[in-house]
Amino acid sequence: MGEPGGGKLVASSRSSPLEQARYHGAVHTLAQQVQEYARQKKLLKAGDRVGVAVSGGADSVALLRLLLELRAELGIVLSVVHFNHKLRGAEADADEQFVAELARQHTLELHSASGDVGRYASEHRLSLEAAARAMRYAYFEGLLREGAVDRIATAHTLDDQAETVLLRLARGAGTRGLAGIYPESYQHSALSTQRTPGSIIRPLLNTRRAAIETYLAELEQTWREDKSNRDLRHARNRVRHGILPRLERNLNPAVREVLAETAEIARAEEEYWQAQIGQVLPGAWNGGAGRLKLRELRAMPLALQRRVVRAAAASLGVRLEFRHVEEILALAGEQGGAAALPGNWRVAREKMALHFLPAVAAPAGDYDYPLRVPGCALVPEVSLQVEALLVKGAQREGYNPEELLNPGLLSGELRVRNWRAGDRFRPAHRKGLKKVKELLQEHHLSGDRRRLWPVVACGAELLWVRGFPPSAQWQAPRGAAEALVIREVASR
Repeated sequence: MGEPGGGKLVASSRSSPLEQARYHGAVHTLAQQVQEYARQKKLLKAGDRVGVAVSGGADSVALLRLLLELRAELGIVLSVVHFNHKLRGAEADADEQFVAELARQHTLELHSASGDVGRYASEHRLSLEAAARAMRYAYFEGLLREGAVDRIATAHTLDDQAETVLLRLARGAGTRGLAGIYPESYQHSALSTQRTPGSIIRPLLNTRRAAIETYLAELEQTWREDKSNRDLRHARNRVRHGILPRLERNLNPAVREVLAETAEIARAEEEYWQAQIGQVLPGAWNGGAGRLKLRELRAMPLALQRRVVRAAAASLGVRLEFRHVEEILALAGEQGGAAALPGNWRVAREKMALHFLPAVAAPAGDYDYPLRVPGCALVPEVSLQVEALLVKGAQREGYNPEELLNPGLLSGELRVRNWRAGDRFRPAHRKGLKKVKELLQEHHLSGDRRRLWPVVACGAELLWVRGFPPSAQWQAPRGAAEALVIREVASR
């Protein structure tokens, strides 16, 4: 049944009494499975006031119905939480009305709010997805901090976990990244490092999405479909609708469960390593002076060295990629030198220590803008527009093959920014990564022109630098149905 604004209300067909009896056991089993997972992970206790985050989609509606089924046995008090991101006009408003009616039907208190995500994204230079998540979780944090609820339950499923692990693996991640979505997590105030009371829990993290839709069908419970979940411009949707189904067909039918198990293993590994780091870091790291003692660091196994370096930097608010850690460890074996770190930090080798030097203020005029695919980003600092195009079929013939990039390799949003210290890039026909600073020096660029030179980044990787051919590792394969072109357009 169609809904105003393009939304879709999904309803199951009515089952016969025989079919209802046949599936009653399955419904009961799913509720038992969720209860057992919540017990195993210690997500809930009697007396908890649980706000169920309901978007209107199948997963969140099923979570609400399952917790309604279990609330007497668990001894919990339920309410409904909804945040309207105001991104889909009448469709988003219809979702909000649907959730409000669902809360009314089950006589549950409704906590609801809305926000201008588009404006927030622009002000904070975030993608719409990142801005929506930030505003949604800020609302959750407020409810927890105010004591309106003790827990907020979100409807992340085993499928979400598998997608997250695969995306992080593709971007490059250690066990911390492969740990994926945690069954329980805690919010921290934006104004302090103190933990917000209460937690975010995910009781469906052991449940497949297919089981959820079967459950709703047997209850004859409708839900809302968000058409953006089919938009293949988003990396997660490409994983969900394309990559994982192919892996299931061609590699392992249980690949989702295997990826979720990998996350479970990685979380246990992380807990162990965090305990180890807590024991050895105080003896090797002088946080007040920003110095990491070389003698103690060298005495550690390589795996522990890497984690100590990362933990030391994290205590200063510096998030390191793998290559940064390796550069720092290389300094530990040299007589002198320095390395650039994210956020304009740097580390310098001293006689018996590695010295992390405080970040300096970013030079005036630095810029960083989101680039949608397809879409444009205006960069007034250099009077330029950068455009991302998707070309298909015969359209490819009008472009140099070296300009055609593989959109399937994108693992996050694109950003147009000026290059930063430590950025590296490998133009086509060159061997190995080269510092962008050195590439620009070769072209005799200087002053503000060099400092503001534009690049396009995907996470920590550069896939386009103005005036240089894209790296071969990003190029689209011959015959690909679709390719990405990034080009500059003079700004008027």
